[in-house]
Amino acid sequence: MHSLSLHEIARIVGGQLHGDGNVVVTGIATNSQSVHSGDLFCAIVGQRVNGHDFVEAAYLAGARAVLCTSPVTEPCVVVPSGVEIDGVILALGKIAQHVRGSLSDVELVGVTGSSGKTSTKDLIGQVLSTVGVTQSPEGSPNNELGLPLTILQAPEGTQFYVLEMGMRGMGHIAYLCDIAHPTIGVVTNVGRAHIGEVGSIENIALAKSELISSLPADGVAILNADDERVLAMAALARCQVVTFGESENAEMRARNIVMSDDGTTDFVLDYLGDSEHVHLTLIGRHNVSNALAAAAVGVTVGMTLPDIAQALSSAVSKSKWRMERHELPRGVTLINDAYNANPESMLASLKALGGYPADRTKWAVIAGMHELGQDSNQAHADIAAHAVDADVNHLVVIGELARPAYDSGLELGLNAVWLPNIEQAADYIGQKVAARDVLLFKASRSEGLERLAALVQEQIEKGAQA
Repeated sequence: MHSLSLHEIARIVGGQLHGDGNVVVTGIATNSQSVHSGDLFCAIVGQRVNGHDFVEAAYLAGARAVLCTSPVTEPCVVVPSGVEIDGVILALGKIAQHVRGSLSDVELVGVTGSSGKTSTKDLIGQVLSTVGVTQSPEGSPNNELGLPLTILQAPEGTQFYVLEMGMRGMGHIAYLCDIAHPTIGVVTNVGRAHIGEVGSIENIALAKSELISSLPADGVAILNADDERVLAMAALARCQVVTFGESENAEMRARNIVMSDDGTTDFVLDYLGDSEHVHLTLIGRHNVSNALAAAAVGVTVGMTLPDIAQALSSAVSKSKWRMERHELPRGVTLINDAYNANPESMLASLKALGGYPADRTKWAVIAGMHELGQDSNQAHADIAAHAVDADVNHLVVIGELARPAYDSGLELGLNAVWLPNIEQAADYIGQKVAARDVLLFKASRSEGLERLAALVQEQIEKGAQA
């Protein structure tokens, strides 16, 4: 982070200074256990924890000052309490906006979409890191807190920022863009994630398009030509548009896509008459689209197609619980894709599972997809049909929200079981799993299905040692 005095911080956030305004902070911390000497400790008031209770611990750990909504031990800057968003989080956004405004010679890539944005962000980061210092954090720090922290925690000299932008409703992405001022905007797709929050897929597209509307005239909009709602966003762009996809009309295009038995993909990358081979080690055909988006960013910043293809072929899965493959004893393959789920990402994951050879027994272990509103029951029921298409041998459904997938599975003749919780599911799978089975775990974040994947993995590994 750029060094800032408390005088500057108070001015930037419109806060009240208590104590010595000449104190300079050199970093940001939101957890007293991760404070480094010289940090500004941010006393966020959350649903479970009030950061003000940890101010003394933060000072003892080396914090130089505190950003807070109630006066604490000096020196500190006090900001008004927020209504929908905590006041300290809003203040962090203002500080990040200020720092971003001082960065004139950087490319800032904003990535949004209903699914695939984290994997796309990770791929873009790995491509750009081959030509410059790149800030592309693992995971999904894509909200009002995570995005400002990503900007503020970047090392000095960063040339490329790759920021994921999430939304729960209208105006959320516009708010993040107001902080980040992206120069390149990438939209992966428009699906039904959060449809229960915004009411229609048209509103989801409108919310995602806020990224494209924010781009400057000298920016670049990178749009999925295979998604008509995304492609329509070109009309909102005041800047250059680059398209990607399998469509013949796409500028950055994939052809001759071949799936291997281990879930990896080979394809030919085409751009303006030039072609390069890519071997993508990320699991699932859907990652081809994510790789194309990354390639489009690469050419936008001046990279050559051979260098982009090499970077993509060297790319690995960076963020946890996203098609994370574990090769276990007895030849069992466990795919932990439990970070999040919506109807489109569920379909993509099941298609990836279906790409495994027919002589391997396939398990789809699923739990609820949230924020789908009135579409929820049908969306869960559709999972069973997708499982049939993927030649799934065992459909394990966990929890009441996902029960329609079990009911539909029985109607379609699937070997389906419904279980009320993770513990019972772990027992069931542990007793049934056999050599060379392939197990996919997929659900919305709040379902915590990564815990089940870990329990099953532990059982398999312990069984091999017995």
